[in-house]
Amino acid sequence: MPPIHPRPAVRSRLACAAPAPMRGGPAADPAPRHALRVRPGLAQRALAVGGLALAGWLPLSAQAQTVYVSSEKDHKIHVMDAAGKLQSSISVCQRPRDLKPSPDRARIYVVCGDSNQLGVIDRASGKQIDGIKLGDSPELLDLSPDGKTAYVTLEDESVMAAYDLASKKPLFKVRTGGEPEGVLITPDGKTAYVTSEDANVVHVIDLAARKVVKDIKAGQRPRRFALSPDGKELWVSNELGASVSVIDTGSQSVKATLEFKIAGLRASDITPVGVTMTRDGQTAWVSLGRANQVAEVDVASRQVRRTVLAGKRAWGLALSPDEAVLYVTNGLSDDMTLIDTRQGKAIRTVAAGRVPHTPLVLAR
Repeated sequence: MPPIHPRPAVRSRLACAAPAPMRGGPAADPAPRHALRVRPGLAQRALAVGGLALAGWLPLSAQAQTVYVSSEKDHKIHVMDAAGKLQSSISVCQRPRDLKPSPDRARIYVVCGDSNQLGVIDRASGKQIDGIKLGDSPELLDLSPDGKTAYVTLEDESVMAAYDLASKKPLFKVRTGGEPEGVLITPDGKTAYVTSEDANVVHVIDLAARKVVKDIKAGQRPRRFALSPDGKELWVSNELGASVSVIDTGSQSVKATLEFKIAGLRASDITPVGVTMTRDGQTAWVSLGRANQVAEVDVASRQVRRTVLAGKRAWGLALSPDEAVLYVTNGLSDDMTLIDTRQGKAIRTVAAGRVPHTPLVLAR
């Protein structure tokens, strides 16, 4: 691709606190590091708020979708149409965070951090119909491929715990490093990857043996994952490293580290958290936290194509099923940004409750 000549980027107006001290030391990374020079371009554009004929902008396929957004302070899941118009709100357990749908899309599971519960939402009725007792301070979850088991990271216990969804009973726990967050189950259901924010590692867990079989050094404060469609690469966001670690799942080692650099911003202002990948494996989207932007990355070249300005502390990410729209929850501005992925433009920002955490987009 042609060389990118950075222009001054928009400086975040969010006061950047000093990073919290880490109990785990910085990761040793022998793999090559790719400095990502960001072209601000579209990130300079102001968000178009209101007054837009979004029904005309959204493709017909996108208009037949429902967007669910967990709100940590409202203790609700807000239900919106594809354009971000509020349709209803579902009262759920306390401090809802991560959301995952059942394989048949009839239910949504929500992790609630303050009530230590896995809420079960019935999409048809729009209500929480059940709850499963969890351990202390649950963070994120993933489901087994058959949808029968939930795997949840428990921050205060430093474990990944497995729960049988039918009986609502715990199955087992696996000890991890401090502050586990991200959890990803491989499509074959045999392996779990879990990040430890304190230890700066990704744990590889053999689910049949119920134990950690390898620790992979990542960057500082690893958070969340995206697995490439072919299963060969695992992308891990490093919040305090301004980077993404790319893990080769064959060798279970870091093969590359992508460092984000934005003109006018310090590295401490760039805090990657959310990461998602398109179905063809050609594009990754990464939320850059306190930089208030999201980056579109070419997977093959490891280069940033462009950045797009979002709200304060761009956090959770979700692509629409047709991948035409990227939904970005902004935790400190209490809103959600809608991005046209083909044009790389932020089209609209909408209110999303107090401290929106995770967006989930499902067909109606």
